[in-house]
Amino acid sequence: MAGSPRLAARATLPHRSPAVAALCAVALGAGLLVAASPQAAADTVRIHDIQGTTRISPLVGQRVEAVPGIVTGVRTYGSRGFWFQDTRPDADPATSEGIFVFTSSAPTVKAGDAVEVTGTVTEYVPGGASSGNQSLTQLTQPSVTVVSSGNPLPPAQVIDARAVPSRYTPAGDPAAQGSVNSLPLKPRSYALDFYESLEGMNVRIGTSRVVGATDPYAELWVTVKPGERPSARGGTVYGSYTAQNTGRLQVQQLAPLAESPFPQADVGDRLTGRTEGPLDYNQYGGYTLAARELGEVQSRGLKREKTKAQAKNELAVATYNVENLDPGDPQEKFDALARAVVTNLASPDVLALEEIQDDNGPTDDGTVSADETLRRFTEAITAAGGPRYDWRGINPVDKADGGEPGGNIRQAFLFNPARVSFTDRPGGDATTATGVVRERGGAALTHSPGRVDPADPAWQNSRKPLAGEFTFRGERVFLIANHFASKGGDEPLAGHRQPPTRSSETQRHAQAASVNTFVKKLLSADRKAKVLVLGDINDFEFSTTTKTLTAGKALKPAALSLPPAERYSYVFQGNSQILDQILVTPAVKHFHYDSVHINAEFADQNSDHDPQVLRFKP
Repeated sequence: MAGSPRLAARATLPHRSPAVAALCAVALGAGLLVAASPQAAADTVRIHDIQGTTRISPLVGQRVEAVPGIVTGVRTYGSRGFWFQDTRPDADPATSEGIFVFTSSAPTVKAGDAVEVTGTVTEYVPGGASSGNQSLTQLTQPSVTVVSSGNPLPPAQVIDARAVPSRYTPAGDPAAQGSVNSLPLKPRSYALDFYESLEGMNVRIGTSRVVGATDPYAELWVTVKPGERPSARGGTVYGSYTAQNTGRLQVQQLAPLAESPFPQADVGDRLTGRTEGPLDYNQYGGYTLAARELGEVQSRGLKREKTKAQAKNELAVATYNVENLDPGDPQEKFDALARAVVTNLASPDVLALEEIQDDNGPTDDGTVSADETLRRFTEAITAAGGPRYDWRGINPVDKADGGEPGGNIRQAFLFNPARVSFTDRPGGDATTATGVVRERGGAALTHSPGRVDPADPAWQNSRKPLAGEFTFRGERVFLIANHFASKGGDEPLAGHRQPPTRSSETQRHAQAASVNTFVKKLLSADRKAKVLVLGDINDFEFSTTTKTLTAGKALKPAALSLPPAERYSYVFQGNSQILDQILVTPAVKHFHYDSVHINAEFADQNSDHDPQVLRFKP
């Protein structure tokens, strides 16, 4: 989820202070160590000499004198400074002709000023060296002389489908497994090299499709490649670790929001006309067009989907991450989520919820009960015209399951007692594992609701799976609601290490193995057991996490029944991707699966996840 911690980080981060920049210059992610070098000769240094032909400046640590250029963009907030660009480029496409000048205080120059800048060449890593981000070459501690004003800006480099290579990185190069920092840039061969060769330069895109909706931080994502793995609704689908979607580009604006509000855009909309400005690189998305001139958003009228209602003899099961829901949230959030359950999800028989917080949310006073949260939510559903759901869950141990500090999130089941019954088997609690026994020729849980192997180290500081036993039209159905470990700590797609290190996978793999083992126990007791494993798996349908969940053909991902263009529940950095899943045992046949797109593609969200629904006849 995207939430307030990111906003707070942006507000408080000492973003490009000279001290931080200098520190990063001597401790880059590849282990590169640099020392201050003698002052460069003033009459020989131009911007392309500073940028060089790799990601790291050959002049890092040096003080350069009177570097000439034209100012192409000014940022007066956040990371204050300006970009300027040489009007006498060299003939090497690998060397950028633009660079950012960090001024600390609001700069006094303006676009079109011809300037000469004296400063220290540094490599700044947004987010710090441990983030895995690439470094940004810049000048710090500057002395700026304005030579003249009102000059024409250097012509913008056009970024379009023809310009951006189809290959993302030189990931096949053994050196790239450590870092691409030292590799010579090949902008005609690799997309990341192409963008890096334009770092700091004045660039332009034409009318482009929005593939990541406007977020709370005044940014959106477009694609300059309209034919690159399009989703059914206008996005760009992330289909594998080698299909990074090279046409994605983040767009921000240089004008302060108080002067010019950022436009609201949904996935599938068009950013029309000319969008032009310097090409930046930041912590939250990599290469970013910092628009001096921003196009207009043309709405394509994207609608929130509605799933089909279940037939009388069909069981409808859904999963929905409700994004840290607690009684401290405004009633409007409860009402909006409730309307989605009734209108968009057609009031499923059973709903597995993720991120249900305790009754006082982030207040850290030991409260673990979520009865008030669930009461308000179920009452809101009834008020919206839905059924009167009952619920089951298990309170966690305080601070043991991760999530928002003080928040104690967990999974919970809502079920419609007029359609389905819950089999209560007492004894389940936060630390007691439910087991599997044979009962009347079939499988049964020892505790329902119960937790799956909560003492397994795989679940340390993470949400433990919630298992429940249900009966529908005389048939027993088992549900295991999950919220696997997040992707926090993984290196970014646009980072310096290619392929990036996905450190968070280790815990998810162990969690998947734990759930797979439990499902196999149910299948050992009854090979025809109908089991649904569902929730926020926090990993893709092609991931090792999913392969581990399905090991031994115990489960199959229902998402694979969808066309590839419809396989997504989340949008991150312009990639439409699967995080939420429902997986089923072989006895669950002839099902209908629907990823109901009501949040992830929209600027106005009630959650950052799309819910999933599966209907079948037990």
